[in-house]
Amino acid sequence: MTDRLPCHITVAAVIEREGRFLFVEETDAGRRVLNQPAGHLDAGEDLTEAVIREVREETCLEFAPEAALGCDLLELASGAVILRVTFCGSAIPLQSPAQRDPAIHALHWLTPEQAEGEWPLRSPLVMRSIRRHQDGLRLPLAAVGELVRTPAA
Repeated sequence: MTDRLPCHITVAAVIEREGRFLFVEETDAGRRVLNQPAGHLDAGEDLTEAVIREVREETCLEFAPEAALGCDLLELASGAVILRVTFCGSAIPLQSPAQRDPAIHALHWLTPEQAEGEWPLRSPLVMRSIRRHQDGLRLPLAAVGELVRTPAA
């Protein structure tokens, strides 16, 4: 039997308006980086609920997922792996005022060229997700599935 792989599940949102994409500026390993609005799956939520929550917390926008852009595995230096599920969709300001996650320094609407040329990116998955969006990849939301609980014994 092999050792089980330590795996973390994250979600991310690609939001595009007029050729510019929404990025969050955050700190990773002591440096400011760009990422999509993204975060970890919480207990009891499905992937779509998680991405809606993460966008709301990090941007104070209401995200409407329209499609999935796929899944990626990111191997960390520790040997753990992050399974990242990325969605695309639209976003509008929240109806009621909200406080943005203090870990987010700023929001930026940038072209992919600006993001790549002027900023360090959190991971290679940031531009991979943008490229998938630009290439027109769209998976139905039903392909991602939902949280299914086992019946009580």
